[in-house]
Amino acid sequence: MTTFNDMVEEVLINLEGFTLRQDRTTYLTSGIDSDDLSISLASGDNIGKGIIEIDDELIHIDSVDRSDRSAVISPFGRGYRGTTAASHSANAKVTFSPSFPRLSVKRAINDTIRAVYPNVYGKASTTFTFNPSVTTYSLPVEAETVLAVSWDTIGPSNEWLPIRRWRHDPTANTGEYATSNAISIYEPIVPGRTINVVYSKTPTPLSNANDVFTTVTGLEETSRDLIIYGAAYRMASFIDPGRLTFTSPEADQNDQTRPFGSGTNTARYLLALYQQRLQEETNRLIGKYPVRVHYTI
Repeated sequence: MTTFNDMVEEVLINLEGFTLRQDRTTYLTSGIDSDDLSISLASGDNIGKGIIEIDDELIHIDSVDRSDRSAVISPFGRGYRGTTAASHSANAKVTFSPSFPRLSVKRAINDTIRAVYPNVYGKASTTFTFNPSVTTYSLPVEAETVLAVSWDTIGPSNEWLPIRRWRHDPTANTGEYATSNAISIYEPIVPGRTINVVYSKTPTPLSNANDVFTTVTGLEETSRDLIIYGAAYRMASFIDPGRLTFTSPEADQNDQTRPFGSGTNTARYLLALYQQRLQEETNRLIGKYPVRVHYTI
C-alpha cells in the first residue's frame, strides 16, 4: 500500500536524480518541543546560519556553536515560511538548506491530485435496499457521475444484474434529499434486494503521512506514477536544477555540462511524461467504465 509519505519520498528521489545533488543531513541527539529555540545535533559539519528542515517543519537557525554541535533558533524561526511548529523526537532527520522542502512536495502532490479530475477520477460505491413504493434514493454528496447500477439477484449464482432504467439527479431538492444528490430507479426489482451504485468522485487530497493513496483519494494504484510525475514537474518548474549544485566543489565542472536553463528543460520533460500518463490513464478508465446505455423517464 502506497502512503503519502512513500509518495513524497518518490518525488524527492526523482528530483535528486535530475539535480545530482544530495542534501546534507544529520539528526537530533535529543527531542525538542514546538516552542524550543535550541537544538542539539549529532554532527556540526557544514552547519551554518540559515534554514533547516526537521520532519515537515522549516526552522531558521540564527547561530551555531560547532564545538558542542548546538544551534540557536531565531525568535521567528519556528514554523518558518508557513510550516507548522511541532515537536520532534530524538534521532529525527535534520536537513540543511533543503532543495525541495517536504511541505512543498506535499502541496505539489495534492495540487496534482486535484488537477487530474475530471480526466482521471476517484471511484466509490454505495448500496441501498430496494423498496417498490419508492423510486428515488439519496446518493452521497461526493457522487459526481454514475458509472454503473446493478442489483443483487435471488439464487445461488449471486449474480448482480445491471439496471438499465435509472436517472441521476445531482440537483435534487434538498428538502427531500439532504445531499442534493439522488438516483431514481425505474425497473421492477424484487423488493428487499440490494442495489449497488458505482460513481465517480473528485479525488480527495492526502493529509497525514500514513494516508493510503488509493483509500483516501479514491484513485486506483495505476495512477500513482501519474501523480508522481505531476508533482515532480511542478517542483522543477520553480528551481533550476542546473544551479542546485553550487555548494559542491564540482560546481564549475557541472555548469559546463548542465548550463543555466536545464531546470526548464527538466520541467518540460517531466511535464511530457505527466501528460502521456494522463492520457493513458484516461483511456484506461474509459475502457474500464464505458458510457452505460440507460433509459430515463
